[in-house]
Amino acid sequence: MNAQKRAIEELRPGHVLVMDARRDASAGTLGDTLALRAMKRGAAGVVTDGAVRDSATITELDLPVYAAGSHPSVLGRRHIPWDTGVPIACGGALVQPGDLIVGDADGVVVVPPDLAADLIADCREQERQERFIAEQVAVGESVDGLYPLGPAWRDVYENWCKGETQ
Repeated sequence: MNAQKRAIEELRPGHVLVMDARRDASAGTLGDTLALRAMKRGAAGVVTDGAVRDSATITELDLPVYAAGSHPSVLGRRHIPWDTGVPIACGGALVQPGDLIVGDADGVVVVPPDLAADLIADCREQERQERFIAEQVAVGESVDGLYPLGPAWRDVYENWCKGETQ
């Protein structure tokens, strides 16, 4: 039971496994068997700044996996799992136990828990502004002063928000 297998077995529903591979895309950090086990443990996802093996099979799993690429190297060829539950660097970001990991098709961000509430509020506002802007652009408005939302559009946006919440 090396550190990687221990980390997989310690996963709880909703956890995200984050692995530091020192940004080495030639380091296979996860294969299909352990990805399947992570999924069965209830993991919300896996993030590595290294590579994954068996990428075609992993892609078919109901488990979001973010990696620097795919590579056939097996564990131990480039990296040896060392520890679990400690602060690491992944993709150039500090990741500490308890951090929130949020990912979509564009990538992954790490959010310290004490920033989450403010960040969520800011993200919701940004999304609302971008919905408004997209509606304006769709009807032919120029992005000049509109994107990002400038003072000339602020009153129109505020009125739009009132109608959106009704």
